[in-house]
Amino acid sequence: MNVRVGSNVSGKSRRSGELLAQKLYTEGIRDQRVLQAIAQSPRHIFVPEILAHKAYDNTALPIGQGQTISQPYIVAKMSELLLADGVPDSILEIGTGSGYQTSILTQLVAKVFSVERIKALQWQAKRRLQSIDLNNVSMKHGDGWQGWSSKSPFQAIIVTAAPTEVPKALLEQLADGGRLVIPVGTDTQILKVITRHGDEYKEQQVEMVKFVPLVPGALI
Repeated sequence: MNVRVGSNVSGKSRRSGELLAQKLYTEGIRDQRVLQAIAQSPRHIFVPEILAHKAYDNTALPIGQGQTISQPYIVAKMSELLLADGVPDSILEIGTGSGYQTSILTQLVAKVFSVERIKALQWQAKRRLQSIDLNNVSMKHGDGWQGWSSKSPFQAIIVTAAPTEVPKALLEQLADGGRLVIPVGTDTQILKVITRHGDEYKEQQVEMVKFVPLVPGALI
């Protein structure tokens, strides 16, 4: 594997990001665009300072507000699934969270639209992304179950929390031929890829996962 590391990462974090990308390659991630984005992203800035020493481990970590930063493997896997049919012009992300998944997406597509229900998390994520010059993202404070209808349709949608069922609004906001990557379930969650073909939706089950629940509504 040959991972090229960009200029927005330096020193120890540059090497740590590259090692993480190499680890993900051994675990089955093959898309070089995704691996390069992982290598270039300074994951330590997306976690609480007290957990920075664990930032490049392949594990989920708490970020406050009852939320987590996803395991790098699942971030990479979901990103790879989004690109399986080609690179979309834009992506809708439901659940900005720490902004780490957002940072990967902004390196892969021209425009990212990201919705977060917790205002404090959205504000922190925006500052982090700006600090590393990732500006091709528009953020909205709102209910992820409702998506972002005024910006639809989307060629790709990614959901970083698990609803009990696939939100109808997200299916409606998916462009014809577009794909939705989403974990679904409560105690048992399955990562799914749903592809739209006109008024029909084809579903593929990928693997079992564990996410925080996708809670309806928005919090100040």
